[in-house]
Amino acid sequence: MSSSAQSYETVLFDLADGVATVTLNRPEVLNAFDQRMLDEFADVWKRCRLDDDVRVVVLRAAGERAFSTGVDRKAGRDRHPNPWSADDPGFFLGAKQNRVWKPLIAAVHGMCAGGAFYWINEADVVICSEDATFFDPHTTYGMLSALEPAGLARRIPLGEAMRIALFGLDERMGAQRAYSIGLVSEVVPGGQAELWERAHVLALRLAEKPPLAIQGTVKAVWDSLSMSPHAAREVPLVYPQLANPLSQTDFSSGGARPKPEIR
Repeated sequence: MSSSAQSYETVLFDLADGVATVTLNRPEVLNAFDQRMLDEFADVWKRCRLDDDVRVVVLRAAGERAFSTGVDRKAGRDRHPNPWSADDPGFFLGAKQNRVWKPLIAAVHGMCAGGAFYWINEADVVICSEDATFFDPHTTYGMLSALEPAGLARRIPLGEAMRIALFGLDERMGAQRAYSIGLVSEVVPGGQAELWERAHVLALRLAEKPPLAIQGTVKAVWDSLSMSPHAAREVPLVYPQLANPLSQTDFSSGGARPKPEIR
């Protein structure tokens, strides 16, 4: 068993048994992100990408009320005065934008709103507790919503993404509705403790699988989303040709990895 810890101000990071557990840790402001959290997430994703001891990432949140309500409107974030030089929060928060191909499991409880969708949109598996609610308050405050619903439209039907984007605080999607449209793949009975336990069980199952096969699968699927239908049929063929021979090799013994039994 390997275990290590890294100290941050806005998140908790723990690595054990191949699972990096990242916990949003600003419950006093409903885990809203400020510039400190943006900077720390850039470091978190770099570590997850480069450290081969990390095989899977679980993203969760401290506190009882919210996964995250997006940007901290009081603390704000750094903005370049030239709009063409400005960075979007997704450049810091998004696992895929930071080239992390280790699978990401997002465990959502309570409110998940606005900029929190930066994490959800780039997660591979999203599960939630029964108290989870999803909404986007931008339009209620006179702000247009663009990148969050654009990412959502790749995960759920366009009409559902538009409804979330347009109605602001007038509507909140509950856990069962989120499950029925495919925004989450599982609603975990109970509260935060049960949700965290379920996320950990799923993560351990992924951590036990050959990492190159898992990471290559993640990359192939996500890369295909930006391709034409023809390219999505042809280009991903390179991934198994490259990775499968390596994935089936047990480098520690110098021989081939035994084929698992199909049960």
